Amino acid sequence: MAYKNYVMVWVALLALTVVTVWVSFYNLGLWNATVCFLIASIKATLVALYFMHLRHEIKLVLGFALFPLLILGLIIVGTLTDTLTR
Repeated sequence: MAYKNYVMVWVALLALTVVTVWVSFYNLGLWNATVCFLIASIKATLVALYFMHLRHEIKLVLGFALFPLLILGLIIVGTLTDTLTR
């Protein structure tokens, strides 16, 4: 029955792809990129947890997987801080 989980995740990824395309047709101003990045983050999380089997890994492996995301967040915040204060 393990295939049932994979099929459900695959259907969720397809649905999120449809939502991404649907959102792209609307002019949300600055929120277009934010919504698309949010949906992409959810999709990446699903892929990492289920297809890369991080859901069943020990905490150390999860730490190694999440650390680059922390660094990316710091880079984005630093860039936005510099850009918005000019």
